[in-house]
Order: sequence, then C-alpha cells, then structure tokens
Amino acid sequence: MTTLNSPFWRTIDVARRAGYSVQQIRNLERDGVLPPAARTTAGYRVYGERHLWSALAYRALATATGPVEAKRIVRAVHERPPGEALALLDAAHARLDRERTDLALAEEAALAISKDPVEDVRPSDSMSVSELATALGVRPSTLRHWDAEGLAVPDRVPPRGVRRYAPDQVRDARIVHQLRGAGYRIAPLRALMPGLRSGRGREDVAAALAVRGTGTPYAPVPCWTPPCRSAGSSPRAWMITPPPAGHWRRLRLFARAELRRAWPRGRS
Repeated sequence: MTTLNSPFWRTIDVARRAGYSVQQIRNLERDGVLPPAARTTAGYRVYGERHLWSALAYRALATATGPVEAKRIVRAVHERPPGEALALLDAAHARLDRERTDLALAEEAALAISKDPVEDVRPSDSMSVSELATALGVRPSTLRHWDAEGLAVPDRVPPRGVRRYAPDQVRDARIVHQLRGAGYRIAPLRALMPGLRSGRGREDVAAALAVRGTGTPYAPVPCWTPPCRSAGSSPRAWMITPPPAGHWRRLRLFARAELRRAWPRGRS
C-alpha cells in the first residue's frame, strides 16, 4: 500500500488525500491544474507529491475565489514565471477584499433603507414597473423575477392586474437591489426580507447579514492541518467545516503555502 512517503502514487491515492474522486483528479490533470503524470509501461498514471500539493492548493483557492480563477492561478504556477503567478494570486486577494468592502456597505445600506419611514402615502406615490426599473437601473424583467420570488411584491391594479409599487414596496425593491448587487442569492434574501419589512427582529437580521460577511461557506472545505492529510485518515476526515472568524484569510494563506509546495524546484 502506498503511503505519504512513497515516491509514486496511483490516481486513487492522490484522490483520497486531496478529497476528490478519481475522475476529478483526471479532470484536473486534463485542465492543467495538475502537472502531466508519468505513465507506466502499461499506461497507468503515476503521481508524486507535487500533484497532491497542486490538488490541495486548487481546492483551497476554488473555495475562496471560485474554480475558474483557481485553475488560472494554479496553471500559472506550473507554466509561467513565478512573478506572474503571484500577481494573479494577489489580484484574487484584492478582488476578495473589494467584495468584502462592497458587501459591508450594501448591508449597511439595506439596514438603513429598512428604517426609512413610510408616511402620508398617496396613490400618486406608487410607481410602475418601468418607472421603478429605471430608478434602480435594472430591467423590468428583474423586478418581475423578484415579484415571483416573493422578494419585492407589488400591488395588482384591476382589471388587468398591472403591477404598481407602493412606497413600502419600493423600499423592498431598494433593499433587494442593494443585497443582490453584493452577491446575495435568492433563498437567503427570501429568509431575510420579512424581518427587514416588518422592522422587528432587526438584531437577528443584522446577525444574519454578519454571517454572510464572515465568509462562512455553504459547503465544507478541505482541512489544512497535517492530521487531515495523513495516510491513515478516512476521506471524511479531510473535510471539515471551518470556524467563520477569519476563515477566508486562513484559507488563502493555506493556498499560498500549498502553491509553494507545488512549485517546480529550481524555478526562479
């Protein structure tokens, strides 16, 4: 049986240690994320430590930056000068920092909008779909989608059921617009909107928004501690749910460390 000290690994050995399936390892090699594997005389792939570190680096980066950008960075490690690869990694860090800042501003704006008083409402204060879409800078179809999802639901004016947005419904659309622009998905917004509409439980809403800002993932990510990568660990041991506080920073630092391990020796 191969171990971490073995000079050569089979596809399944790398897959188990990296937390991937055999086919996923083959796909990563095909996409250039893993360096080309050597082949035995019988045509079987033979991997080494560099392939494992490449897979681990990709996994961490994909969780933090997305699979497309992660593939670009790890491929650069194998194929391009070190300075270019590090520049791509730094650019990813900068983009994540901008996104976190935008998210915080959007959350503050959403809470502030939810506190706007709606008083002395008159029929003439309502807006049509096209008027509100122009005011928000979105397409009318976007407002209809938010209506269908229960996020910003307008009144229906008989006899044709034309949509008209009262001031409180305009406020809902403004909140959804802010949070959708910051990357919120429909399902989390559907859960948040009742509290933002009613004004009750704003502390709970603020807490829910804060969880989004910590970078807590929606799925488990790979463990970066040595015991999780030990030869005797089961596949379940390689997947943990990390603590939310500072998670993305640690994940990016882990990715940097794995990239250094994956770097071909002798390159400068």
